[in-house]
Amino acid sequence: MGFLTSPQPLQPHEEPDFLNHLHSDSSSSSISSQSSLPSVPSLNSISKEIPNIHHLCISTLKGHPSDVFSLVLSGKYLYSGSLNGELCMWSGSPSNHEYSAENVVFSCKSAVKSLIILNDKLFSAHQDHKIRVWKIEDRTPYKKHKCIATLPTLNDRVTRLFLAKNYVQIRRHKKCTWVHHVDTISALALSKDGSFIYSASWDRTFKVWRTSDFKCLESVWNAHDDAINVIISSSDGFVYTGSADRKIKVWRKKEADKKHILVGVLEKHKSSVNALALSTDGSVLYSGACDRSIIVWEKTSSDGNMVVAGALRGHTNAILCLAVVSDLVCSGSADKTVRIWRKEFGKSYSCLTVLEGHKRPVKCLTATADISSANNSSAIGIPYLVYSGSLDCDVKVWQIWVPFS
Repeated sequence: MGFLTSPQPLQPHEEPDFLNHLHSDSSSSSISSQSSLPSVPSLNSISKEIPNIHHLCISTLKGHPSDVFSLVLSGKYLYSGSLNGELCMWSGSPSNHEYSAENVVFSCKSAVKSLIILNDKLFSAHQDHKIRVWKIEDRTPYKKHKCIATLPTLNDRVTRLFLAKNYVQIRRHKKCTWVHHVDTISALALSKDGSFIYSASWDRTFKVWRTSDFKCLESVWNAHDDAINVIISSSDGFVYTGSADRKIKVWRKKEADKKHILVGVLEKHKSSVNALALSTDGSVLYSGACDRSIIVWEKTSSDGNMVVAGALRGHTNAILCLAVVSDLVCSGSADKTVRIWRKEFGKSYSCLTVLEGHKRPVKCLTATADISSANNSSAIGIPYLVYSGSLDCDVKVWQIWVPFS
């Protein structure tokens, strides 16, 4: 099933503070002191003609009782997941909100590390090694969501119990079936057609789940040499994983047996890779790491090969999250800021603005076009909404107006 026995025992990990999600065995120095990749050319534009964009924090969603780890948009509502296992639902309208019991649409007592939505189902990845599937009931605001499945499902577990080939060694004296994650599930991704969910874990594996019946189809064991922090999928069938082993790996499904094979390894970061994002057309990959740089990778062929175009610099601490909307790249950092980047002429990028206001590291981002303000765009520029979740327990909603190119 695309897995191998682990060559060394995996150790369970706890979640002390924001540094632990980086999970790097190779980095003991402080994040802020790590190199910003001097060998990689900078893509920052030096033009003084690019004006800063108009921006405003239009809403602060306050009162999460613990760190905000994950965000996802669903229509006119925003979901935020936190360290204490609660998932809150908020109106996306531009007004301030205070946390209350009615905001909590589910709670499972295990940190919510990642969220994705497919039609009327919400998938959440957790620190307790499980994926939970929640039914969004007719989009009724703030209605409690029902858990309809926990992955791996009971059927998946039972059908693997009796054959020795279904077991992998996870510690010196312990085995489990290959459908189980055995450490924190750090990230989820959805295939283009919505048929599959990809899950990545600190146990160094990623798994493929069928969304129609939640069956685990594949487990790629020892996909990395250290914890996998992020996974994304492209519209042309590639899967990208970023790890604390400093590497980004490129995978593609082999037609013969429908299993994923490694087709490329991208090595340039000098510390844990924490965030990945793809351009709208999938031709450019952005990666963020503890080295304070965002590397821009450009696709050179249809087989997934990518080369370094350069790096975006400006953050003074680790890059923790990335989001792409239209031709904008949004980056969140342990320096408590969000930066908005846009590609200019040639290969250069400009940092259009820096969003400041969080009191602790920015852990998650999502963004969308601001349709409600589009009618007023002609005077100022193109409107967008950027949502940032932080370890200060707040979610901020930013409205930005990007000048026309």
